[in-house]
Amino acid sequence: MSLSASGKRVALLVTDGFEQAELTGPKEALEKAGYTAEIVSAKPGTVTGWNHTTPADSFPVDTTFDAAKIEDYAAIVLPGGVVNSDTIRTDAKAQALVKGAAQANKPIAVICHGGWILASTGLVKGKTMTSWPSLTDDLKNAGATWVDKEVVVDGNLISSRKPDDIPAFNQKLLDALSA
Repeated sequence: MSLSASGKRVALLVTDGFEQAELTGPKEALEKAGYTAEIVSAKPGTVTGWNHTTPADSFPVDTTFDAAKIEDYAAIVLPGGVVNSDTIRTDAKAQALVKGAAQANKPIAVICHGGWILASTGLVKGKTMTSWPSLTDDLKNAGATWVDKEVVVDGNLISSRKPDDIPAFNQKLLDALSA
């Protein structure tokens, strides 16, 4: 465990229907590096991941959007999944956490459809990022420059396209946290 990771918490914001690998991959990498990775969701209990279009495993929620305070976290991770990302992008409490992280210049790491909430909150304007290809128009219309790369870092924003990109995504997230 890194001394710099000791005691640092990272919030993984999800609702039911997140792409399971996009939560478990970063969560495992963060925990292996010594961070506390907490699942933050709209309601207490559990959230269910999906393997593309098939419901998969359930995971315990550590805290809720309304109880979480951005000052308690070193970064935010936004896994994708169409259902999750479409739901979370309109949740005012999730939006407030993401905006708070941006205002505090904390790393915000999004993968796949996770970038939708950033488009909905106006946080992509002037940023270069990547995503699942079907978000290209949404991100461009919100003011981002979209590129098709494994991982893109623009200031405090880290973005990736899909589960295959998780190793590179995890490394850039860990690099940002240790900077």
